[in-house]
Amino acid sequence: MRTALSKFAIALCVSAMPAPAFAACNTLSLCSCTASASGIALGSYDPFSPTPVTSSGTVTVECTLSVALAGSYDIALSTGSSGSFAPRTMVNGGSALNYNLYTSPALTQVWGDGTAGSAQVTRSFTALLFVSQTTNIYAEIPAGQNVAAGSYADTITVTVTY
Repeated sequence: MRTALSKFAIALCVSAMPAPAFAACNTLSLCSCTASASGIALGSYDPFSPTPVTSSGTVTVECTLSVALAGSYDIALSTGSSGSFAPRTMVNGGSALNYNLYTSPALTQVWGDGTAGSAQVTRSFTALLFVSQTTNIYAEIPAGQNVAAGSYADTITVTVTY
């Protein structure tokens, strides 16, 4: 399922993709998962401020299970319009504003698909019939970028593999 969710600076699209990473779910059809994401509102950016702009959003994964079991799923984020994990870019016409998405509030590990120095987030669960987990996405626009005034946006695809 792919749903576009537009909120302020970064629009998140969601795609739940079954894969061999959680074999019990696929081969025996013991579970079904859906995902949703909130947009990330980064607000106003002041190119003269020495402070980066930070914010966060969420990805929620809900799985319905037929029997009691434990499992896990991976959450990957696309590069967006930049085609690169570091940096990602939001665009406004011909202008680009660098930013990135991270796995924790420490802003040390770029969240991607596990390639090019990025990391996926893996969540584990133990449940009887239903699991609902929300994971935070942390965003930062580095300070000191000289960009034209305007509304900047990017679209990130969130892929959940279970």
